[in-house]
Amino acid sequence: MGTKITKVTPFEGVAAETAGAFTLFATEAMHIPVSTTQTITGSIMGVGATKRLSAVRWGVTVNLIWAWILTIPVSALVAAIIYYIVSFFI
Repeated sequence: MGTKITKVTPFEGVAAETAGAFTLFATEAMHIPVSTTQTITGSIMGVGATKRLSAVRWGVTVNLIWAWILTIPVSALVAAIIYYIVSFFI
């Protein structure tokens, strides 16, 4: 995933994974549900931005954000459609 967002060295990968882990521990302690994929993606963007903001491929990042925004409503719609189809046959 890191190479699509920005070029990540092994050291930067360790930093991103560590930041993601700390974020997940903190959010778990506060009982806040978060996506591990979103957490590590944000950490990779942060590592890339420390080099320079132009090191991050923001077009890829914007597409990821839109995918995250659309995931919940689209999943809800698909679940409703499947429910109605299954309930029709039961």
